[in-house]
Amino acid sequence: MTRVLLFGASGFIGGHARAALESDPRIAEVVCPGRATYDLLDGDPDGLAAVLRRTAPDAVVTCVGALTGSAAHLVTANTLVAAKLLEATRAVAPGARLVRLGSAGEYGLVPDGVSVTEEDPARPLSAYGVSHLAGTRLFQLAGETGQVDAVSLRVFNPIGPGMSEENLLGRAAARIRHALAGGAPEVTLGPLSAYRDFVDVRDLAALIVAVVLAPELRHRVFNAGSGRAVTAREAVELLATTAGYPGRIREAGTGPQRSTAVDWIRADVGRAGRELGWSPVRDLATSIKDVWAAGEAR
Repeated sequence: MTRVLLFGASGFIGGHARAALESDPRIAEVVCPGRATYDLLDGDPDGLAAVLRRTAPDAVVTCVGALTGSAAHLVTANTLVAAKLLEATRAVAPGARLVRLGSAGEYGLVPDGVSVTEEDPARPLSAYGVSHLAGTRLFQLAGETGQVDAVSLRVFNPIGPGMSEENLLGRAAARIRHALAGGAPEVTLGPLSAYRDFVDVRDLAALIVAVVLAPELRHRVFNAGSGRAVTAREAVELLATTAGYPGRIREAGTGPQRSTAVDWIRADVGRAGRELGWSPVRDLATSIKDVWAAGEAR
C-alpha cells in the first residue's frame, strides 16, 4: 500500500488530485500538509526535510506553482520549488517517487495542425514557460541519472469544477454569471482565436494516480492533455450556450502573457497511453457542463 505526500491539495488541481488519490484502494494514506504546517514556496529546506522524514512517503506529489507574477516569482514557484523538492527527497526519502506538474507553455510555438510530443523541442516564449521548463529539466536530469525517481507532467489547459478566474473558462463563467444576473447584453474577454487543448482536471488527476502507482517509468516527462484542439472562442460559446446566455461575446484587449504568442497547441498523449494505460475520458461538453454546474452550486 502506498503513502502519498501531496502539496497544494487546497488548489484547483490539487483538490481533484487528492480526491482521486484517496479514492484509489491501492493508496493507503494521502498526507496533505497545509501552508501552516509547511509552506513549500517560502519554507526552508530543513523544514521540508522534516516533513518528509515524519511522513516517510512512497510518493511525493506537488501541485504547487504560479501562473502569473514577475519572472522572479515564477522562478521561485515553478523552478526553485522543484529544486528544493529534489534535494530534500534525495537526502531524506530517496526511494520515493517525486511528481510535479509542468506546463504546455514549455513548448512554445508548435506548427499548426501538429500534435506536440514530449520529444519535440521545448522553446518557451514567456517567463512562465521558462520557469516550468527549468523545473522539468531538473526533474528529468534527476530521474535519468538515478538521483531521484522524478517525473514531470506537462499540463495543457486544465478545466473542470472549481476552476478559478485565473483560467480563461473560469473567468468566462464568472462574467457570464454576472451578465445573466444583471441582464447585460454582452460579455468582454480577451482574444479567443487561439487553438487550445482543454483537458478535464479529473482526467489529469487520474494521470497523477497512474504515475504514482506505475511500477517503473521508462520516461520522465508525460503530456497531460486531451489530444484535441478547439478555439478558445468555441469553448466560450459552448459555455455561454450551456449557461443559457443569449448575449454577445466581445473580444478586446490582450491575452495572458504566458500564452499570447501561441496560436495553436495540441498534445500527443500516446506516451501516457502506452506506458501508463491512461487516456482522457471526458469530452469538452461534459467538462464545460460541470464547470457551470459547480459554479451554480456555489
